[in-house]
Amino acid sequence: MAEKLTDSHKYRLWRKKLEVNGLDIHNIEEIYSRRKGDGEVLFSLLMTDATTPEGDKIPPICFLKGEVVCVLICFIEKTTREKYLLLVKQRRICDGGYTYEHPAGMLDSESDPAAVAAREVYEETGVEVAKEELTRLLNHPCYPSTGTSDEAMYFFFYEVELPRAEIMAYHDQNMGVESDHERITTHIAPFVKGHRLITNTNGILLDYLYLKEVGDWELLKKL
Repeated sequence: MAEKLTDSHKYRLWRKKLEVNGLDIHNIEEIYSRRKGDGEVLFSLLMTDATTPEGDKIPPICFLKGEVVCVLICFIEKTTREKYLLLVKQRRICDGGYTYEHPAGMLDSESDPAAVAAREVYEETGVEVAKEELTRLLNHPCYPSTGTSDEAMYFFFYEVELPRAEIMAYHDQNMGVESDHERITTHIAPFVKGHRLITNTNGILLDYLYLKEVGDWELLKKL
């Protein structure tokens, strides 16, 4: 049975935030919703009629997506100490072309970002990592597109030392969930080269946050 939009976790979370911040909500119209196979709301396009505490109408369109996770996977070659990024390559609707991104995914109705992050890493790359092995960056989620979406992103990283042969074994593997129309290929690249392949702003930000967190100032200067 299809989940009603107003019953979904991400809708209730978003609406509560609007109300906490003082918006007077007059009407929310569901233009379109996509659901998972079990009927749970995946994302929605909404038209919102709401007034701010200052008496202004807030821009009405919202792409409801909810909370998401993004994980930087860094392989460190045991002998040379060179760092490699494990990215995922897939076509995106932004321009129809291939993008190179860090593994990511939506929380949907779950409440543990680290657990979701660990699962997404495995599903998209084949890397098995426990949620306790992930390091969270920033103490709050960030909004990549404040003007048109509620999407709130949690950032994590995971680094591990491996021989070069084991690192390269993760390259060019077909991954993703076919039922979700995911056509994902893994891609290994030296850190700087991988960074330059990334075109989404949250991925670029995550690289900088990671290098700052681990204190790799030399590599940071090369970006």
